[in-house]
Amino acid sequence: MSEPQVETKTEIEAILTRLRRIEGQIRGIHRMLAEDRVCEDIVTQLMAARSSLDQVGLLIIDQHIDRCLIADQQPAEALKNLQEALRLWLRFGGQVKQE
Repeated sequence: MSEPQVETKTEIEAILTRLRRIEGQIRGIHRMLAEDRVCEDIVTQLMAARSSLDQVGLLIIDQHIDRCLIADQQPAEALKNLQEALRLWLRFGGQVKQE
């Protein structure tokens, strides 16, 4: 496998930085629960962590489309790949089940 381009390495490092920040958010939520903090504050932090994780997912899907699905593809193959990406997007962005 060839070495990723500098741009790709930079993008991957940005994603890894976001994931480390999310890890910190999750550790903070864990501490909040252990300290019996106000539920509203915990839910607010959960929503922030989820939003951050959603953003990472979008970045990864965007890179997947750009680098794996349409780069160096014939138009018909690129269209087929984009249709598959749309199905992936719908699965990723599906609604949360309400109980």
